Amino acid sequence: MTDAPLHNEMAQGPDGGRAYWVTTSDGVQVRMGLWPKGEKGTVLLFPGRTEYIEKYGRAAAEFGARGYACVAIDWRGQGLSDRPALDRMVGHIEDFSNYQNDLAAVLETLNQLGQQGPFYLVAHSMGGCIGLRALLQGLDVKAASFSAPMWGIRMAPGMAPVARALSRTARAFGQGQRYAPGTNGDTYVKTFPFVGNVLTRDADTYAWMQAQLAQHPELALGGPGLHWLDEAMRECADLAAQPSPDIPCLCFLGAEEKVVDPAPIQARMARWPKGKLVIVPNAEHEIMMEIPATRQRFYDMTLDLFSKNA
Repeated sequence: MTDAPLHNEMAQGPDGGRAYWVTTSDGVQVRMGLWPKGEKGTVLLFPGRTEYIEKYGRAAAEFGARGYACVAIDWRGQGLSDRPALDRMVGHIEDFSNYQNDLAAVLETLNQLGQQGPFYLVAHSMGGCIGLRALLQGLDVKAASFSAPMWGIRMAPGMAPVARALSRTARAFGQGQRYAPGTNGDTYVKTFPFVGNVLTRDADTYAWMQAQLAQHPELALGGPGLHWLDEAMRECADLAAQPSPDIPCLCFLGAEEKVVDPAPIQARMARWPKGKLVIVPNAEHEIMMEIPATRQRFYDMTLDLFSKNA
């Protein structure tokens, strides 16, 4: 564990934020960000694909104002963590289980730092996929809140079998780091205008995210590689066959969701005895980056769940 950069002013996180380099059991260097002050416990915040610690500075500030410390992770292959692909802009993972190595290294570092529990999980998009697997493997948290979890990838009708065949063929022939069809090395937030975007209806937040990547383009990531796509589809299929964890849970899904597949989310939450699905009207993919009223609803309901399960 050594100090790593944290652009906290740009992130607008709480005072006292720190970042650390930690090394995983398989030798990968990943970055973790920690806002350590919070008498009620610590939120483990799992970002989605392409995301990075600073994007959740405002979320950490919200949790901090309500008495919770917050830790966020740059998953391997994105943010400032090691990127194994030859093209650093392509989203790549050798095996989806490798993300659990990143989490294990972060949890060990929190233990070394003496960071206090109880712990709670907040997970967005791909982070929701990683988070569900972690819960099934015994992640010790009191409660969880998911934002548009990637328990399935949204595709045009009939495209899923084609995507599976293409990704597995590319992988077999050593072409897994080629971009998935329709994507390239450009970062969505940097290149797509606010009008018509699929992430948020809040213009201020979208401009803030664009400004972050303009200031620190090294944080940006482009489209997924075919190998990543194959791994993600396999992981989603395997998770769908697993039982729901015995843990209190909220799951927020925007009514206008266009990034992840809503069907596996609805199926999962219908069989999560301690879970509740919250459909958010007039919301896109990123609930924590949405208009103020939507964000407030997310934080109010999430922190009420946490306080009831302290």
